[in-house]
Amino acid sequence: MPAFAELINGYKRFRTGPWRYEQSHYERLEEGQDPDIMVIGCADSRVEPAEIFDTIPGQMFVVRNVANLVPPYETGDGRHGVSAALEYAVKALAVRYVVVLGHCKCGGIRAAVDALDGNHAGEFIDPWVEIAASARRRVLERMPDGTPQDLAAALEHESIKSSIENLLTFPFVRDAVESGALSLQGAWFDIASGDLMLLDSITGEFEKIQV
Repeated sequence: MPAFAELINGYKRFRTGPWRYEQSHYERLEEGQDPDIMVIGCADSRVEPAEIFDTIPGQMFVVRNVANLVPPYETGDGRHGVSAALEYAVKALAVRYVVVLGHCKCGGIRAAVDALDGNHAGEFIDPWVEIAASARRRVLERMPDGTPQDLAAALEHESIKSSIENLLTFPFVRDAVESGALSLQGAWFDIASGDLMLLDSITGEFEKIQV
């Protein structure tokens, strides 16, 4: 069956199943959204935030991009998709949490590592993953002889820390954090094992959630 036809069949199942059973919820959502959580996740098709956290529509405000990266605050003529979503979530929706969700075997993170050897991932991907350049530098300082696989695995964690640092360069984020209205959280998901790890803000280490 062609891929798009599968989507249409999926919609039909949704329309006659979950939507019908939760129709009143969707009718309320038509009036507006009021999520407490923003998730900045990867565009990778294997990592779906709503599935991982078992949420319902309206519960999370989600933006996804290559390698779940947050750029630093900057103004200018750039098209700031992540920054615009962040501004709306924090200033308009007044979310209480911003979660940066990374994952294992991330292709965007691997592209940031492969760039060290002059390998190019793409016209737009190459400059985008350079957002993780400072995190990559820290990983290289710790692992100067690391294999590309080991460097990429370490960078998956380190880039989450870097994105949280970048979040704090946004004045409205920093003000909300300092006032206690907003908390920032890093998380990392292992696709095969299903393990979720959270970044401990005190130790700087990722700790597995016990189920």
